Amino acid sequence: MKKGAWRNKIKKACMDAGTYRTYFDQVIDTLADILEKRDNAQELFKKSGGSTIVKHTNKGGATNLEKNPALVIVDDLNRTALTYWRDLGLTPKGLKAIDEKAMKKEKVSAFTELLKDLGDETL
Repeated sequence: MKKGAWRNKIKKACMDAGTYRTYFDQVIDTLADILEKRDNAQELFKKSGGSTIVKHTNKGGATNLEKNPALVIVDDLNRTALTYWRDLGLTPKGLKAIDEKAMKKEKVSAFTELLKDLGDETL
C-alpha cells in the first residue's frame, strides 16, 4: 500500500478510536512511511521465495544458513511501527494509556469548585 493510503487508513483508525488530534499528523505521516517501506520489504521477501532461512556464502567461500535479510527488515519495521501504533492509541495498551492520561479531564476538588462559584477569578 502506498504512503497516502496508509496515512488515510491510520487517520481513520485514530478517529474511530477517538484518539485523533491534528497535532498527530506528523506522527501519522511517519508511521505511513514506515508501513509503506514494510510493505515493499514484504514484497521483496515474497519475490525471494518467502523462505525464512537462506544460504549465504561469505567471502571465504563458506556457505552458512541465515535469516532471510528481507524478513529481518520486515520484522524491524513491524517493531518500529508498533511503537507508533501504540503512541497513537491504536493498540489496547496504547488506548488505555491515552484514556487514562490525556483523554480524561483533570479532577477538580470540591473546594476549588466552591471558590470558582464564589467568583475567585484566579482559579
